[in-house]
Amino acid sequence: MTLKLGILDQSIVFPGQTPAEALNNTIKLVQLAEKLGFERFWVSEHHDSAGMAGSSPEVLISHLLARTEKIKIGSGGVMLQHYSPYKVAENFNLLASLAPGRVELGIGRAPGGLPRSTKALQKGVVDSPSLAEKLIELEHFLQGSSGEGQPIEGLQANPLPVQPADIYLLGTSINSAELAAERGYPYAFALFINNDPETAHKAFEAYRNGFNKERGGEPRSILALSVIAADTDEEAIELAGSFKSVRVTLASGKTVNVGSLEQAEEFAKQAGETFTAEVRDAEITKGTKETVRKRLLELKETFGVDELIFTTIIPDFNKRVRSFELLKEAFSELPVQG
Repeated sequence: MTLKLGILDQSIVFPGQTPAEALNNTIKLVQLAEKLGFERFWVSEHHDSAGMAGSSPEVLISHLLARTEKIKIGSGGVMLQHYSPYKVAENFNLLASLAPGRVELGIGRAPGGLPRSTKALQKGVVDSPSLAEKLIELEHFLQGSSGEGQPIEGLQANPLPVQPADIYLLGTSINSAELAAERGYPYAFALFINNDPETAHKAFEAYRNGFNKERGGEPRSILALSVIAADTDEEAIELAGSFKSVRVTLASGKTVNVGSLEQAEEFAKQAGETFTAEVRDAEITKGTKETVRKRLLELKETFGVDELIFTTIIPDFNKRVRSFELLKEAFSELPVQG
């Protein structure tokens, strides 16, 4: 059995911390991930949030590449809806030129913040192509080609790297899975955001059934989930606390996942719409390394995924480090591809 393992770090600013301390912890974690032999390390994009320090993944990726030697580093993900595909391609072509073979470009569909930050990020944008159209344009700029999706003849997103960043599509819905299948991308479903197993099942099924092998070869499915490993089950349960997942549905039909009812109310307020909210316990796999390994292998088989990527919400940094050490130990007998 081969199973690739990765880490998604959100650079959370826990109570009593400064953003600089949170980012320094991210640096320590990527170096730990490389030492332990994790396949990849992704960083997230959040806006207008005092609790998240990672607002610019491409800037953070650059620094993390310089502080490591071989681990793959990427975005989990860049919110392409806000940006020019040309500029995103320039950023990641430059990164891929600096660190050939180590850069991954994960694209997210979520706004990465509340409506206020979306408005600020998209201020002055005259037209708003669909995400599918932006992805086509992004592909061609990354590859330095022309034709379909090339808005300006002869335009290149220099420097053109020998090995462009690989595109991954991140999502929490069937629509995102279908788009990943159509474009032939690896697909990551964020179970830690949308913990509805039925949606996850349908998303992975749609991805595998609709995958365009002419574009992408073989499908690669990734399950992104929240995990807490500790030396005892009791400690893991205590560390997990009582985190919630709230699915917000606005009157317009738009849906978004947030972490609390307060965030749901603020989202709806900024959007200027009424809303309904479904509150669920957050999906956190927790326990000793044996307990966690058993559950993760069950989830791998249940959803039929090829890879796992872990995020964890533990305020105590040393215990977060211990959690990742135990996770790696839990799979030490499983050969992980390098």
